[in-house]
Amino acid sequence: MTVLGRHAAAIPALTAVLVLSACALSGPPLARQGAGTAAAPSAAGSATPFPAPAEAAAPAAAPPPYVPPPKQFHLGAAASALVTQAHRQAAGGDYGQAVATLERAQRIEPDNPLVWIELGRLQLDANNGAQADAMARKALSLATGDPAAQSAAWQLLADSLRARGRNAEAADADHRAAALLTH
Repeated sequence: MTVLGRHAAAIPALTAVLVLSACALSGPPLARQGAGTAAAPSAAGSATPFPAPAEAAAPAAAPPPYVPPPKQFHLGAAASALVTQAHRQAAGGDYGQAVATLERAQRIEPDNPLVWIELGRLQLDANNGAQADAMARKALSLATGDPAAQSAAWQLLADSLRARGRNAEAADADHRAAALLTH
């Protein structure tokens, strides 16, 4: 008798076991289960669908939108050293040299509103209110996201307006500067 002949009676039974075990392991695909149902193992180990709990059916609340922390501008080491040097030059009465020194700092950090504010303060100290006004407005355009830098720019603008006798506009700029510090 051949090997196949001895086990021929067992082949239908073995085929049935393989088919049943394959069905038990695969179960219906998740995409075909109804919405709001989940599968849980039964006593036989197969997956059986059941309704999901009511609290799981409610959509989750969306997380709050990301709000980046406010910017805070700082002077780099080189620009900071030049600002310090310009302050000494201005204190000694050499406004021309102080302006030239701050313009060097401005070339190093052209997008830093703090350098523009320093240059505007120096222009204001040299009785050049129109130049201080322009520097303040440039600083305001660069200071987005940094309330402290914006406030300092508004304060410079207020001082430059006041120096030119435009007191009503200066009061408005003072108000804007103060409002930024309270937030």
